[in-house]
Amino acid sequence: VNDVYVTAWKHGCKGCTIYRDGSRSGVLISKNEKAKDALFEENNAPKRPEVLSCSVMTFMNKGEKWVGFIGELDGRPYEIFTGALDNFPIPKWVEEGRIVKSKKVGEDGVKHSNYDFVYSDKKGRDIRIPDLNHAFDRQYYDYAKIFSGILRHGMPLPYLVDLIDTLNLDGDLITTWKAGVKRMLKKYINDGTTVSGKTCQECGSESLEYIEGCLSCKN
Repeated sequence: VNDVYVTAWKHGCKGCTIYRDGSRSGVLISKNEKAKDALFEENNAPKRPEVLSCSVMTFMNKGEKWVGFIGELDGRPYEIFTGALDNFPIPKWVEEGRIVKSKKVGEDGVKHSNYDFVYSDKKGRDIRIPDLNHAFDRQYYDYAKIFSGILRHGMPLPYLVDLIDTLNLDGDLITTWKAGVKRMLKKYINDGTTVSGKTCQECGSESLEYIEGCLSCKN
């Protein structure tokens, strides 16, 4: 307490107030109390801007070429779209672009969200491909929609990758939709990110961390 007042005086503060722990509700909450209060705390997803930058990646799904788009907000994955490349042809060299959201009135008279993909060609001209959300298989679109909801509400990426890994969607073949989406997300996991609750199959230690998208043991 003495140090607080002396420091305030040295900095020329006109006044200083001290609250003793527990003297007022919401003041000086301990770390343990914060952690307890935060359990299952609801949070609001950041609002989607009209335009999101996105990365583009191709992968194989049961012998068929597929393409995946990950919309990014502040460099973090925000939404996912995937589908067969035949339904949404783009040049092989395209690795990034923008996803533009708009509202359109459907045949039912109700406004629906619509997503277009925009990329720049080699001459710098914008090429717009409409209806990203209507071009793909409905089942896989719904899967991606669920994962998009999880992403925008802040689940740590390693946990989402683990969640996808446990889902029985289309088998465990390496060339599946599930494996493709995992590979897309792992690209955003920073090197050195540790994983709790998993042990190394070789040495049994909990020393696993992500290096270039792969789990590696530090030992």
